[in-house]
Amino acid sequence: MRKLWSLFSQAVTISLAVLFVVATLRPDLVTWGGRNGAVLTIRETADEARAGAHAGSLRVAARKAMPAVVNVFTTKEVKVPRQPFMDDPLFRRFFGDSFDDETRQSSSLGSGVIVGPEGYILTNHHVIEAADEIEIALADGRKARARVVGTDPETDLAVLKAEISGSVPSITFGNLQALSVGDVVLAIGNPFGVGQTVTMGIVSALGRSHLGISTFENFIQTDAAINPGNSGGALVDASGNLVGINSAIYSRTGGSLGIGFAIPADLARKVMEEIVRTGTVTRGWIGVEVQDLTPELADSFRLPDTQGTLIAGVLRGGPADRAGIRPGDILLQVENQKVTDSATMLNLIAALEPGKSAMLSILRDRKELQVKVNVGKRPRPAARAALE
Repeated sequence: MRKLWSLFSQAVTISLAVLFVVATLRPDLVTWGGRNGAVLTIRETADEARAGAHAGSLRVAARKAMPAVVNVFTTKEVKVPRQPFMDDPLFRRFFGDSFDDETRQSSSLGSGVIVGPEGYILTNHHVIEAADEIEIALADGRKARARVVGTDPETDLAVLKAEISGSVPSITFGNLQALSVGDVVLAIGNPFGVGQTVTMGIVSALGRSHLGISTFENFIQTDAAINPGNSGGALVDASGNLVGINSAIYSRTGGSLGIGFAIPADLARKVMEEIVRTGTVTRGWIGVEVQDLTPELADSFRLPDTQGTLIAGVLRGGPADRAGIRPGDILLQVENQKVTDSATMLNLIAALEPGKSAMLSILRDRKELQVKVNVGKRPRPAARAALE
């Protein structure tokens, strides 16, 4: 009996020792029960072990977003003018009119993002500008013709509508308020026409402006590789949600140098909803030309800092002119919102509703004045001439 008790005691001691070692070195393998004591559970199955090997993978995010990103193919007719010697009667006698102005087809490619089951697609304005025909190709191989619902050249955005047979994949919009510098992002598109491609990077900066890319700039900068053909494609977060529409790159070679820019998804969504609802985008306008305040300008106006923007010109007969605003005034606030620079001022004025009044705070001769302006409708920019 004493021998059996000794063997039992040794077995319990060894078991407790093993439990102590496992709990110390691998606490994730132990589940401590409530009042019933400790229960040892070995959690890592063979499948989970394999999944652990992909812990750093972003395949779930890519798999979620890729079906909603499409290739955009456009064609347009381009006239090739004849040469002067073709007007020679002798030349035309032998060769006839076969050398008259010739019409050729030019094609280009880009990307787009399906944003709803109705077949609405977000892309860049410059991708479909002056296109005569537009075709989209889904990741699963389906193709469909698309038409332009509306465009907004000042943000370089366009909305297409495609009649897609069968189920239509669409992307989920992400939370831009939660996006921070350093977050991992994926760029999805059709670079150089090689086919749908996913590249990875991080958010390098937020709120990039003064780049000269478009009128209204508030870009997300990323080092995820963006190349020609990626324009209009998706920039998604680590959960596969849309955070931006890839739009431009900084490059001296034509290829990616790690500096790419995407239009924030919240701005793209706002523009899209207005285009779908009305066919165009309406913005406020007061008819002024503005200039950022440099330290030298601020010093010449005896200002303590460079906050605000200088009114460099006023359109005669425009809303600002009728309100009494003059060149040389410094705009400080729009509807009690501070103006930090010309880009901020442009966005604040654009957000005003045409036909209504707005209160502006200006500085004139070092005195702050309140000016009431009847907001006008921002004129649509003239279309650029098609390249021939």
